[in-house]
Amino acid sequence: MIKIGILGVGTVGASVANILEANADIIEARAGKKIVVKSGIVKNLSKDRDVNIELSDNPYDVVDDPEIDIVVELMGGVEEPYKLVKKALENGKAVVTANKALLAYHRYELQEIAGDIPLMYEASTAGGIPIIGALRNGLTANHIESIQGIMNGTTNYMLTKMIKEGALYDEILKEAQELGYAEADPTFDVGGFDASHKLLILASLAYGIDAKPEDILIEGIENITQTDVAFAKDFGYEIKLLGIAKKVEDGVELRVHPTMIPASSMIAKVDGVMNAVSVVGDRVGETMYYGAGAGGDATASAVIADIVDIVRGNTTPMLGYKKCLEGSAFELLPEEDIVTNYYLRMEVDDKSGVLAKITNELEQFDISIESMLQKPHRNDEHVKLLFTTHSCQELKIQAAMVELRKLDCVHGNIAMMRIEK
Repeated sequence: MIKIGILGVGTVGASVANILEANADIIEARAGKKIVVKSGIVKNLSKDRDVNIELSDNPYDVVDDPEIDIVVELMGGVEEPYKLVKKALENGKAVVTANKALLAYHRYELQEIAGDIPLMYEASTAGGIPIIGALRNGLTANHIESIQGIMNGTTNYMLTKMIKEGALYDEILKEAQELGYAEADPTFDVGGFDASHKLLILASLAYGIDAKPEDILIEGIENITQTDVAFAKDFGYEIKLLGIAKKVEDGVELRVHPTMIPASSMIAKVDGVMNAVSVVGDRVGETMYYGAGAGGDATASAVIADIVDIVRGNTTPMLGYKKCLEGSAFELLPEEDIVTNYYLRMEVDDKSGVLAKITNELEQFDISIESMLQKPHRNDEHVKLLFTTHSCQELKIQAAMVELRKLDCVHGNIAMMRIEK
């Protein structure tokens, strides 16, 4: 018999306990041993958890219990769970975690501490989608060329509503909060930070990149308007908040931001709260992983899959490799060196010669316009100018935007979005 201790019996923790009880027979058949939850940890013992397990408010009742074989960490946060997971590993216990923030900051330290002790984390990225297993096992024969993922259900739900129903950002954010998809403070989701944690985990598996959220480009969906949505439709694009990892010579681009992508692409068709990750391998080509990215049962399903894997004796290295990938040749590409296409939206004077001024300014930075659209503005003297560029360097587009803002014919802020073809 394998005994489990759960740190954090919230929505996911309760689902883990209840699934292990309700589906005990089939799980035992697949694992080869009976798996039971011995105890769980909560902050508030007076709150009903709807589970049939012993509860405590002292996490060391689990971490230091000699009878517990596997510790499941579902607390959230960074430093406190790091201390507890470290202690559990030092006590020789296997660990399963769904904590993306913990791994975004401490995955390499935990790998060193774990050594040959299993530390599994399928549920940390894209909920019930088995993307960690795909990168650690299924795609081991491949150099990973790129990863593109819709890794946050809240933002995908909001963008879907904005695109399909013409909803305004503020309206759909309020609805998402009422439905429980977005928190009272939605910054972690809509600002792209949640997706960045997940991207960093995948990038470590694919490229061995040790980066923190502060090291990469992160932008959210807060400034997207119906004007942008309409432009994207007119030119055959969909707008998605993507986490992107891309191999470029000896470097790797890591970035999270709203992205215009061709409406014909598979990932563009992923709507609502669903998640999807596209991985391109040099041998297998593109593979696509789709499913529920959050929710108690979906995430618990991934947690239990990890538990069963450990019980079966899986000793796959935590980050999926026993030697440094590519001879440790990969480095994080600086933000300013990113090369892609761009979309710009600006308010300008409705006069002749304005476009020539803007084009001339862009030419100073070797930036050429690929497509353009002009739309009326509520101010009769101004128009909205929308255009896309051919591929150029991030450093140049940012510098060009600084100079464009100085033109007398340009009013207000300039909105920018990246395009992935």
